[in-house]
Amino acid sequence: MDQIPLPSLIHYELLLQMLERQTLPAVSRNPALREQVQQMIITIRKALAQQRQIETICTQSSIAYEHRWSLNRLGTDTDVLPTILHSLEK
Repeated sequence: MDQIPLPSLIHYELLLQMLERQTLPAVSRNPALREQVQQMIITIRKALAQQRQIETICTQSSIAYEHRWSLNRLGTDTDVLPTILHSLEK
């Protein structure tokens, strides 16, 4: 069985830091926006907790997983990157 791809934990951390340090202070005077940002932070924290549960289950079940930084893996799917770059040029 191939390794199960999971997002790198740094993705969650970067999102949380941006939202907590930059976005939340920027919307502090708007209660509706502040509430939405706080809900987003809660949702991301829940997603991180769920991913950790998945990792625990995989470890307990001897199922390999790997953290990925992007959708592309070096050495595989080499035709994907030119397609993405071409779409960005449009």
